[in-house]
Amino acid sequence: MKFKALLLLTLLAAGLMLVACGGETLECTDELGCVEIAPDEPILLASSLVISGPNTQLGTDSQWGVELAMDFRDEVLGHKVELQAEDDGCNAEGGQTSATKIVSNPQIVAMVGTSCSGAGVPAAKIISDAGYAMVSPSNTAPSLTDPEQAWQPGYLRTAHNDEVQGRAMAEFAINELGVTKAAAIHDGDPYTEGLASVFSNAFQELGGEIVAFEAEAADATNVEPLLTTVAAAGPEFIYFPVFIPLGSLLTNTAKTIPGLEGVILAGADGIQSPDFLNNTVGTSEGMYVSGPDLNFAGSFYQEEFLPAYIAKYGTEPTAPFHAHAFDATNMILDAVEKVAQQGSDGTLLIGRQALRDALYATEGMEGVTGTITCNEYGDCADPKIAVSQVQNGEFVAVWP
Repeated sequence: MKFKALLLLTLLAAGLMLVACGGETLECTDELGCVEIAPDEPILLASSLVISGPNTQLGTDSQWGVELAMDFRDEVLGHKVELQAEDDGCNAEGGQTSATKIVSNPQIVAMVGTSCSGAGVPAAKIISDAGYAMVSPSNTAPSLTDPEQAWQPGYLRTAHNDEVQGRAMAEFAINELGVTKAAAIHDGDPYTEGLASVFSNAFQELGGEIVAFEAEAADATNVEPLLTTVAAAGPEFIYFPVFIPLGSLLTNTAKTIPGLEGVILAGADGIQSPDFLNNTVGTSEGMYVSGPDLNFAGSFYQEEFLPAYIAKYGTEPTAPFHAHAFDATNMILDAVEKVAQQGSDGTLLIGRQALRDALYATEGMEGVTGTITCNEYGDCADPKIAVSQVQNGEFVAVWP
């Protein structure tokens, strides 16, 4: 209650703020308050991405997409753009901690993040309650843009909704692979459970049978009992849309379980990284992985983005969401350009509600990942899903 009272007083004070700029006056009338940026100050963004631990490649890939957007942009309204990078830990605790730190800094204009949907649920509430805005490049859990579940008014995303990915994988399994019996495994995270559920529902709608729907802890060290149970159900196809540690363990262990010989294994974008391939040399060969289609239209990605990425970071992209992070950053900066009041001396006044409104009003933005248009609950992606297969230790797109 004390925090909310203090926040209300701060916002009321901000709402009455008058900023004198070279003989003119900029007035903040925004209901959520304003960010004032002096002529010699940068526009400060924050990120909350998984940049430590076993899923680091997922988050650093996105952070590098944010940084490249800033490099390409150079400046906005005469101001440099700087980044305060925080770690979402790919879990609820990390999302809460990073978001709390971000909203403690009144100069942060908006946030790019989180990487993981489990971190996004608490982060979205904290960010929204404080009047800030966030755009996630890789949260895909359906619940985050569902007003009956976890949606918050400051939340948007450039990542696809797993309602699209789950159905695409079901269609691939039935129509392309010809399987009729499948199992799904998740770890209880909003991303993994949501995607496994969508896949299972779509698979059954398409005429298939889900013979097992199981959960396992993300930090499990022994999955033999689980996979033995799954094997007894007789699946032809096992879909486990989990993250790198559990996905690696399931993949390696499945090859040792009687009854799973010849059963097709499949994961999702949470394992689509070099670390997973290094963890599963030999055992992942031939398995399938669903995720965003990275065959982007136009020449910018191949001719400008990728060369800049490789030149700056010394590697090709390590996960699927770098371009989505690039688009999320530009979406925020485009909104800043639309709503900022600008004094003759270069001072900026950015209304927080105005910024939210501009983000939600995004329509027809030509991003790397496609044409970005946001709906009323923050789904902004131009969703295109691909399925890749591990061939000779690499992810190779095979469908569509």
